[in-house]
Amino acid sequence: MGAINTVGVVGLGTMGAGIVEVFAKQGLATIAVEIDQSALDRGRAIVASSTQRAVDRGRMSEQDAKDLVDSISFTLEFSDLAAADLVIEAVPERMSIKKDLFSRLDAVCPPETIFATNTSSLSVTDIAATTSRPDRLIGMHFFNPAPVMKLVEVVRTVLTAQEVVSRISELARACGKSPVVVGDRAGFVVNTLLVSYLNDAVNVFDQSRVSREGIDTAMTVGALLPMGPLALCDLIGLDVCLEIMDVLFAQSRDQVHAPAPLMREMVSAGLLGRKSGRGFFTYEKPGSGRVIPDELTPADFEPVTLPRQVYLVGDGMQCEELVKLCAQAGVSSHVVSYDQFDPGQVPEGVPVLVSVKPVQRAIDIATQMGPRIDEVIGLHVLFPNQKGQLVEIAATPFSSDQLVRISQSIALGASASPVICDDDPGQVVGRLLSPYLNDAVRMVASGYVSADDVDTAMMLGCGYPRGPIAFLANFSTPDTICDVLEQISRKTQLSRHLPVSALTDAAIYGVGIDQLLTESS
Repeated sequence: MGAINTVGVVGLGTMGAGIVEVFAKQGLATIAVEIDQSALDRGRAIVASSTQRAVDRGRMSEQDAKDLVDSISFTLEFSDLAAADLVIEAVPERMSIKKDLFSRLDAVCPPETIFATNTSSLSVTDIAATTSRPDRLIGMHFFNPAPVMKLVEVVRTVLTAQEVVSRISELARACGKSPVVVGDRAGFVVNTLLVSYLNDAVNVFDQSRVSREGIDTAMTVGALLPMGPLALCDLIGLDVCLEIMDVLFAQSRDQVHAPAPLMREMVSAGLLGRKSGRGFFTYEKPGSGRVIPDELTPADFEPVTLPRQVYLVGDGMQCEELVKLCAQAGVSSHVVSYDQFDPGQVPEGVPVLVSVKPVQRAIDIATQMGPRIDEVIGLHVLFPNQKGQLVEIAATPFSSDQLVRISQSIALGASASPVICDDDPGQVVGRLLSPYLNDAVRMVASGYVSADDVDTAMMLGCGYPRGPIAFLANFSTPDTICDVLEQISRKTQLSRHLPVSALTDAAIYGVGIDQLLTESS
């Protein structure tokens, strides 16, 4: 096979125009094709606008930007693609459209032309079956914005020639990207892990007392993610999220992948996120990222008098951190361990704060309090980081509103971020993070992707500060994650929430999950 010198791109929306810019910057002869003149003009304008931003930031000269746009062959002539060594499509994410396109390409392009699809979740194998060259069709999934994002998922089918995989990977690297080669499974790496997590977050929001702001604060402050899951749904577009969820569920038939009913309801109502001006959050106008906050109620401003002392039940570093938090808010703590707790020793009027952990919930203490059951609440303190400190306030069904407000005030008094949630396994961060980590381990253990590649994919594709396997190796322990997952699965009754065997083996034998996955691969 010869070198790839000429590339054709079909579909010049935001993604397609970005891919055109990537190839043109590499000096490749680039043919950009659209269906009509208005779409072609929009595509040219997207490329011109992107290069102008590079000029404004001092990353490109005015002349270089002009030369780049002028070097691209913008055309309505489908037959011009016959000159391309590679043709990649970025048309709407519908199988019928993609199949029709590749059927037409098959008739126009010579047999040696490589075909690539930028699909984010559809079956590359099904698309390849439309052509007479399934061995020369491959997935080349860029991430938006394509000129900036470094990840490219290179998706091979069972028929894709190894030489094609190698050439596309080399091309991606030549364009300054980091290719991750994976098999043809719905969602590939990033969307399988990301969209499953987003779907989980929507279900938690819909089925519990945590607010939309609470969920997003928990995951940005507590898990250091660049954006909360609900804001991310709004950014991606709820309709796009729903499409990918439907594809995942159609392939797995696993109830954990069934789209959250609230997601489908919102899409039906036209609440698509930023693009429509309203999704989980309300925006200044369609397309804007500026959130219009809800009006605050007088209850939000009611002053709360903090108690001089709290009765704190717990042990270990978590409990020590909670003592510090209370002290910073000017509240002293009387600490007892779980096994030494005696409800008769709690003075009248002194609230009970429980340092909750995976196998210990606040309600376990509250039910021992008899008529004072409403005076108990759980607190889970995550250790401070560069975004501050998160305090998850785990309210039992009996915790009084006054005690919830007191807990909020203690957290705010210590300059921490309080998030009110149910007294459920994992609270918010653990509830959403643990299944995501479990899915990542399952993916690696199955041989679908290496531990290094799944970490690379999630860091480069989603902007995460670290990948899931690195997180497990450095910031958690298999036994802790297993405990949380066991508790979550009891509540959700979903078998996919049970810890995978690689995690349970690591917990039983005291082996680091990164070491176990490396040795088994």
